[in-house]
Amino acid sequence: MQKLITFAVPCYNSGAYMRRCIDSLLVAGEDAEIVIVNDGSSDNTAEIADEYAAKYPQTVRAVHKPNGGHGSGVNKGLELANGLYYKVVDSDDWLDEAALRALLCRMREHREQGTLPDLYIANYVYEKLDEHKQVVRRYTKNMPTDTFFGWDKVKPFRASAALLMHSLLYRTDLLRKSGTVLPEKTFYVDNIYAYKPLPYMQNVYYMDIDLYRYFIGRDDQSVNAQNIVKRYEQQIRVMKLMVAAYSYDELAALPRGLFRYMKHDIAIIMTLTVMFTTGGTDEREKRKAALKELWSCIKSADPKMYRYLRFRAYPAIVNWLPFRLQGKATVMGYKFFRKKLGCS
Repeated sequence: MQKLITFAVPCYNSGAYMRRCIDSLLVAGEDAEIVIVNDGSSDNTAEIADEYAAKYPQTVRAVHKPNGGHGSGVNKGLELANGLYYKVVDSDDWLDEAALRALLCRMREHREQGTLPDLYIANYVYEKLDEHKQVVRRYTKNMPTDTFFGWDKVKPFRASAALLMHSLLYRTDLLRKSGTVLPEKTFYVDNIYAYKPLPYMQNVYYMDIDLYRYFIGRDDQSVNAQNIVKRYEQQIRVMKLMVAAYSYDELAALPRGLFRYMKHDIAIIMTLTVMFTTGGTDEREKRKAALKELWSCIKSADPKMYRYLRFRAYPAIVNWLPFRLQGKATVMGYKFFRKKLGCS
């Protein structure tokens, strides 16, 4: 029988912490396959991956490839996936054992009944272990629990709330059908992954379980405030790909709840892009020109999307502040939300 889930674990120099991640996935037993993608690591990642593949040959595969970045690892995992569903678990994160068992139990029931949905959604937890802090991101205010539903049942998301890669388990065949291929050697590609496939996922099932544990604390993490302003050009690249994925008219033709959500999501990413670009103190003129070019690109490609993001999306007022103040306003907002989450 086909395995329920393929877990893809993109790894780059992950030797110090990847065992906790893989061990948490082995709880799934024969219901899952684990594809460890060694992305050209220079530490002992390859040896650890091969060790697990040798010890659990029915469950674990080790794949070694030249370095291509996180998106490349996600792509390779999807290329090789045999499971009904596809789930990316970053090598410094892990899944909760009890929540994973509950999910698999429900998935087995749905398979027996012939009612498997297109998309499973579960909660994720920000884990800041050095300060013993946990913050749960759940969706009980946005969607029905423990039942099948369509996007018309999804209530509006507020402020920074969004569906992240960590909360999603896509049907593998539909994810492939969506044509979602992430760019290589680019950070923040998870924004594309949590956006482009959604119109292909019509039948949804949400479980209020704290499945994904998202580790916060390493200085080299992409969400570190100092790193995000350094990598603004990569965020601009991601933003352009998201705008190119669907025109405003194509979004408007989607079910009302999905249209509303995807507008909300792309507005959040645009706000982050403005923050990435305006928040740095280096290369100020280059950053200013890059943001101007981005707005010009969006306006030329999709005037309706431009008007929405520039004038109507929250918080559009930031777009009309002087360049220096845009940076201060957006970085302050970012730090505020991270502090609320216990991430700063």
